[in-house]
Amino acid sequence: FLAILYLLCHHGIFFKWLDAHYDPVANLYTFSSCIGKISPYENTLLDLPTGLVSFLMDQHEPRTPAIAVASGPFIYVYKNLRPYFKFTLPPLEVNALEQDVWNQAREVSGAAKISANKKYIISPYTVRATTFEMFLMLDPQDTEAFVNLHKAQPIRRQTVITCIGTLKKNMADEDAVSCLVICTESKDVYILDPEAFTILSKMSVPSAPTQMDVTGQFDVEFRITVACRNGNIYILRRDSPKPKYCIELSSHPVGLVRMGKSVVVGCAQETLQGFTQKGKKLWTACLPAPVTTMGVMDLPTRGFQAVLVGLANCEVHLYRDKNLISTIKTPDVVTSICFGRYGREDGTLIMTTKGGGLIVKILKRTAVFDDRDSAPGPPLAQSIRLNIPKKTKLYVDQTMRERENAVAMHRAFQMDLSRLRLAAARAYVKALESSLTPMSSSLSEPLKMNAVVQGLGPSFKLTLNIQNTAACRPVMNLAISFLYDESLYSMRTAFFKIPLLVPGLNYPIDTFVECLSDKGISDIIKVFVLREGKSAPLLTAHINMPVSEGLALN
Repeated sequence: FLAILYLLCHHGIFFKWLDAHYDPVANLYTFSSCIGKISPYENTLLDLPTGLVSFLMDQHEPRTPAIAVASGPFIYVYKNLRPYFKFTLPPLEVNALEQDVWNQAREVSGAAKISANKKYIISPYTVRATTFEMFLMLDPQDTEAFVNLHKAQPIRRQTVITCIGTLKKNMADEDAVSCLVICTESKDVYILDPEAFTILSKMSVPSAPTQMDVTGQFDVEFRITVACRNGNIYILRRDSPKPKYCIELSSHPVGLVRMGKSVVVGCAQETLQGFTQKGKKLWTACLPAPVTTMGVMDLPTRGFQAVLVGLANCEVHLYRDKNLISTIKTPDVVTSICFGRYGREDGTLIMTTKGGGLIVKILKRTAVFDDRDSAPGPPLAQSIRLNIPKKTKLYVDQTMRERENAVAMHRAFQMDLSRLRLAAARAYVKALESSLTPMSSSLSEPLKMNAVVQGLGPSFKLTLNIQNTAACRPVMNLAISFLYDESLYSMRTAFFKIPLLVPGLNYPIDTFVECLSDKGISDIIKVFVLREGKSAPLLTAHINMPVSEGLALN
């Protein structure tokens, strides 16, 4: 049993991940935005970081990536594990009225000027404007000293960075030069030059960004997907300072990743939703617990890509589209997650927990993920999109023609439909009048008849199956007559009477037909069901006789 279990585990049937390292007291309290694929080292920051990325600044050898850490209004760039550059966000425009008030405060009656204008200072205001709250709580005799303390300081309005990412400059290669993309609390999105750290492009969104995903190349075409604090997701494109598309969510986004050409969003209402690049909703998957973090699992060597979703129930789910394909149990709630190459292993999963622990798992090289959804629900085939062809020019032209001539086409259709109904009615009446139908239209003699021809020839057996379809009344005094070409066929009995027909029973009546011709031709034999005293037949059947093969065989 142990040998079988070992073989199953070795081939990745039961376990797909190897437990490489677990330290529950690593004291690592961070989020996914502050984890990057870099070598570990320690450096002290002046403020709490909001994001960390690694990128290539130039094409000089050796190709060593630099590290950019966003903290407050600054970006600290480290190269070769040493501080290299510090970028500061450009200051924002100061409120003109606030600037005028503080200029007047430098006079002797500064406190009186501030008291007279404090109600007119509205946002956007500087950090200095918060001192008004303290100013209002002071005693009148202390206001002048308070103003003298702050009036000499310069007025400055500065924003902070909320998230950071990278954008390839002009090539899509993995080791290509990348630009920094930063989002700020002032609703602006900046793209920085990788060498001079100057602002290449500036865009804006309606609300403060909280999460961001970037794809494409700056010199060709790119898309920046931004999740904002107002609960919406905006998509920015090249040469467009405003958002091109907007995705309105039913709840606030707590996770945002891109998988292929679709955007996957984790929402606060415990759902995972997929959208196209233009904001069209594709699917929704319900989750068993709130989302804590999200990441992308990309294995280019296997052509595999999926979404890692950390949940508050100490689980990490792996989704491919809306299908749950794997579940990882963790000892604590995962707060940050990162998948990529670590050392010689291409598939390394690094996670930090709510209690500060560190978890490192390695994907087995023999692990196989099925496309089958492991969660209960509808089958996988239900979520497969149909391969609908694109609209051709002929289709568009026909659609325009139908719109322009809708009334005339409808009238022509109604006329053709009326003609069809009239032709069908006439054919039905003709069949009733000539008794060509297999069922009798008479209410007093409701009959049904069918014929069967057996044999190769020249002798054929002709069987007529007659049935009384009345509910309880029998039919009597009936006869059968045959009409045929006497130069081709001969019959032993061409006319005979039918016995009493009991309702519901089938009466087979047999007779024999002899083919007289050896020319390989055939004809129709007409059968008439007659009633004594009536000239019109109750039923008429035309039997297409087969070609006789008996003479040829003889």
